[in-house]
Amino acid sequence: MPDNTVLKYIFKSGSEMDPEHKFDLSRKARTKRLREIYSLVRKHRFFSGITPEEFRAMLEDLGPSFVKIGQTLSTRSEILPKVYCEELEKLQAECDPLSYEQVRQALEDEFGAERMNELFDAIDPEPLGSASLAQVHKARLVSGEVVAVKIQRPGVRVKMAQDIAIMRTLARRATRMVKGDQMLDLNDVVEELWSTFLEETDFLIEADNLEEFARLNKDVRFITCPKVYRELCSESVLVMEYIEGISIANVSELEKQGYELQEIGEKLLDNYATQILDHGFFHADPHPGNILVRDGQIVYIDLGIMGRLSPRDRKGFGNIIHAVGVQSSSELKDALLSFAVQRDNSAIDHARFLADLDIMLSDYGSTEVADLDIGLFLSDVFALTRSSKVTLPASITSVSRGIVTMEGTISPFIQSGNIIAIINNHLKNAQDPLATARDALEDAALDMRRAAKGLSGAAAYSGEALRMLTRGQLKVNMEVLGSEAPMTHLSKIINRLSLAIIVAGLFIGSSLMVFVGTSVTIIGVPALSFFGYLGAFVLSAFVVVDIIRRG
Repeated sequence: MPDNTVLKYIFKSGSEMDPEHKFDLSRKARTKRLREIYSLVRKHRFFSGITPEEFRAMLEDLGPSFVKIGQTLSTRSEILPKVYCEELEKLQAECDPLSYEQVRQALEDEFGAERMNELFDAIDPEPLGSASLAQVHKARLVSGEVVAVKIQRPGVRVKMAQDIAIMRTLARRATRMVKGDQMLDLNDVVEELWSTFLEETDFLIEADNLEEFARLNKDVRFITCPKVYRELCSESVLVMEYIEGISIANVSELEKQGYELQEIGEKLLDNYATQILDHGFFHADPHPGNILVRDGQIVYIDLGIMGRLSPRDRKGFGNIIHAVGVQSSSELKDALLSFAVQRDNSAIDHARFLADLDIMLSDYGSTEVADLDIGLFLSDVFALTRSSKVTLPASITSVSRGIVTMEGTISPFIQSGNIIAIINNHLKNAQDPLATARDALEDAALDMRRAAKGLSGAAAYSGEALRMLTRGQLKVNMEVLGSEAPMTHLSKIINRLSLAIIVAGLFIGSSLMVFVGTSVTIIGVPALSFFGYLGAFVLSAFVVVDIIRRG
């Protein structure tokens, strides 16, 4: 998860600038944008009940930031009803395109009119695709090479930055107001969205991703990506090889061209497992629109958002997949706990945790890929870890989202077989016995080192504790777990005793006041004594009724 340093954006020149100046995040600009958002939300009658179609239209009107959120929600069936998820899937479709004049003006602003004519021989006025963030056009360089030119929509970066700044403010306030174990950390969600925004709106990062992906998969004959023209790329323009292929969503055309769908699905999934578990660098949005088939090769395009896993995270995720594959709740529990970045061991009900994992594995472990809802499965895992005070690393979010998307992509290609089993099989086949033995020895050495360090520390603490004990300086703080019920009962007893003492005091005080002469009486009793007796009677009745009612 990005830390606060993400608030500093690095320009290609290497200089730093506060995003408040770069993206106009002043209070005035945010207030103006907030009014626009509120006006659009009211226009679509969000607060009085909204249909799936109206919800999708509202997100489109709100702009690219909310379109991105909608695209993410379309894969989260555990958050929204299925009918809303199905409607939000249409957000993957194209947006209204920029005019050709706007595209040429954006390129001239980037390269200059004279240099643009020296670089491009022709640009197709009709866009290949038009999304909420950018638009792609086919073009021919002066050298004769056919390329795809990706142009960022003018002003989109400023508006998205303002939207996320507003979301950050709202998330901070919501986190202070709403507490609970099931509550997601909204601040982390918004910071992840900000990090994604910085990556996706800087096309130089996408150029780096294309080059790294090509390097990591250079020995894989059936996987590739477009060649990037680095010298022509900038923050807002990306020039890459034009790929003329068949969309993986066009199943009938693939079959017509003689491709085996089962083979495509298995290769896609096996390579995706390689990206996650071996490279730690994977396509974070592998939906059908981002994958083409050309000349027997699977071509990934749109590498703006890539996920990354550290070696520790790759190993931890592999352990989780293995535990699910062999349907071992104990191994899955150990894998989740070892993978966690934060956990409260004292609060974990291990027996219940294991029982819940047993139920979950029995529900999902043998499900066929056509029926498997990986999104719901991962949601159940997250719910279990949250309720058990276990915090998984942020990287698991992008992996989970990628796997959920890939599951939907390959569902027309792999009609039978367990998706978890397929990934688990990749783990087994990819294992090198020598490397496995070496890793085991390294882990053993690290465990022994930690154990030795722990023993040394324990001896030091024991000596210090004994010295403090002999000097009478040792204090012990104790916490009795599960003591809430007895303490509550004891509190009620003390409250009754307190009321009884007050009643007794009122009776005694009122009786003493009878002998004090006063001109104000009620039924022959001094007024102060009368009200004292009355209060004592009411409190006595309350105590008696409470005792009888509670047994």
